[in-house]
Amino acid sequence: MEVTEVRLHRVESKGKLRALASITLDGELVIRDLRVVEGEHGLFVTMPSRRVKEGEFQDVAFSLTTALREAIAEAVLNHYFATAETN
Repeated sequence: MEVTEVRLHRVESKGKLRALASITLDGELVIRDLRVVEGEHGLFVTMPSRRVKEGEFQDVAFSLTTALREAIAEAVLNHYFATAETN
């Protein structure tokens, strides 16, 4: 599976959220509401999630393989940094 498109919306906030992203996989499946978050060790990408009854967050969509999870994070962060240079 390949990330064929990344769309990014930067967020100006006082919190750790830096951007919201949507990705397209193989030109056939769109996943919306991925988040680019500032962590202690730099930026990372989280998958879309929702709060469940117990108050915890549960991913709505997620990768079953490490390779795809890393490919998604790399594509989103590469797009984030590439668009930072043009703004």
